[in-house]
Amino acid sequence: MFTIGDFARHGRVSIRMLRHYDATGLLRPAHVDPTTGYRYYSAAQLTRLNRVIALKELGFTLQQVQDIVDERVGTEELRGMLRLRRAELEATMAAAAARLVRVEARLQSIESEGSMPTNDVVIKQVPTVRVAELTATAASYEPEDIGPVIGPLYQELFRRLEAAGITPSGPGVAYYEDAPEGGGAISVHAAVQVSATVRPVQDGDVRVLDLPSIEQAATIVHRGSMDTVLPTAQALARWIDGHGYRSAGYPREINLECPENREDWVTELQAPVTKA
Repeated sequence: MFTIGDFARHGRVSIRMLRHYDATGLLRPAHVDPTTGYRYYSAAQLTRLNRVIALKELGFTLQQVQDIVDERVGTEELRGMLRLRRAELEATMAAAAARLVRVEARLQSIESEGSMPTNDVVIKQVPTVRVAELTATAASYEPEDIGPVIGPLYQELFRRLEAAGITPSGPGVAYYEDAPEGGGAISVHAAVQVSATVRPVQDGDVRVLDLPSIEQAATIVHRGSMDTVLPTAQALARWIDGHGYRSAGYPREINLECPENREDWVTELQAPVTKA
């Protein structure tokens, strides 16, 4: 038998936690000295302690933990609870990782303040191009709102084009507009170039249309995931302002190269401009 202090050391928990588990009935001592009130635990109780700690780390409430370790929850129900909790943790980790990427992008923008690209920006005319597209609405133009919308849109667009026997003839073109409902919402267009022989049509949610030309576009190439596009986009904005131009709409994003590794993506930003 172990004293509460020894058992706490072997279990890598605090004495205070063991006292709390005793008070709640989650882990009672194997023996309590009736004279001194000292608690004693057996090595076999480490098994229950380990399960309690593991379930608690997964985010279950103490009542749920007690129901599980006391076998008041069936095997299938337990599997379902664990799968659900795993999915929740994975979603939380993915959100945290995405947030870290956005913070890093902001940091890079801050570190590049005061510098301005010289040879990277090109003013050019963008011709009319025929595209097939799907459209959805994002809550805002912030990366955390755009990313979860445009990714699934492209997946669904390519699935439908394949089903229709239409092969893209050029890169993807993502473009944005203020949504009709206002309030900062954004209409997100996930488009891809198709042959001029594909006639303009509205086929369910998929539209084939001629995307208008841009008379003057300030363009810059971004290398890497679109999660890190902010420093490039803001460098372009500083160039536009510093060279006597004025923005005339949201930049288009031309997916020049999209290999499996997102860090190897190459994207051209095409910002419509006019002379100030």
